[in-house]
Amino acid sequence: MRKTLVAAAALALSLGLAACGSGPGPGSSSGSADGGGSDDTLVVGATAVPAGEVLTYIKDELAGPAGLDLEIKEFTDYVLPNTALQEGSLDANLYQNQPYLDDFNKARGTDLVSAVKAYLPPMGVYSHKVEDVRDLADGATVAVPADTTNEGRALKLLASQGVITLTADAGADASPADISENPKNLRFKELEPAQLPRSLDDVAAAVINNNYAQDAGLSPTKDAVLLESAKDNPYANLLAVKRGDENDPRVRKLVRLLTSAEVRKFIEETYQGSVLPVTSG
Repeated sequence: MRKTLVAAAALALSLGLAACGSGPGPGSSSGSADGGGSDDTLVVGATAVPAGEVLTYIKDELAGPAGLDLEIKEFTDYVLPNTALQEGSLDANLYQNQPYLDDFNKARGTDLVSAVKAYLPPMGVYSHKVEDVRDLADGATVAVPADTTNEGRALKLLASQGVITLTADAGADASPADISENPKNLRFKELEPAQLPRSLDDVAAAVINNNYAQDAGLSPTKDAVLLESAKDNPYANLLAVKRGDENDPRVRKLVRLLTSAEVRKFIEETYQGSVLPVTSG
């Protein structure tokens, strides 16, 4: 797991000093629309894979010609990037899907919105014991993400193959309590998403988010015994900002780059189907 590059106090101090300068903050209508100074840096939080890699490609290859000064802060969890964004030490983040963002806003009282959908990292089921989820033994333990929306997503993935059946009204926040049929008597172990790859020797299978799978050296297309379909999938990762900052000139530049032909090609060539590009918001 890559080291978290967040030093909240130092970052807050640096942003406080920047606020004393002439550059506009996110959402400000003053100053140059094209940015161009250190005060115009767009600070974006991201998990390492694939978000950090996509943003690094943009920073190295596309941001300069586009007039965007981009700074990337890497995180290893799903909570801090949103709290840092809400508190103002980030200008945007890239790592989450809309159901997760909606649940986070509701649970924590944040006011974060999507600026654009960037790509789809399909969730997968991984196992060291079976090659097909339908071969799971009776009473087997399956590890799932502990957060609400990713757990619901994991259960729906298992239900798509008939391993379990969910109630008709099970939504994005489905939990084991919403399982109406469990013919294999599977037991579900809730773990923090980052811990799931390390659980594979201890459980029959684990449903792992794409970024944590790849960060652990797992290939979604080669190692997953079951992978989400891209068709009608609501879980595309999005660039999130605080409400009101959607039209920040720096954010608009990053939106254009994230949905550009160059980034689409980078995603297709780099991930070979493990991450799928999205070209519309």
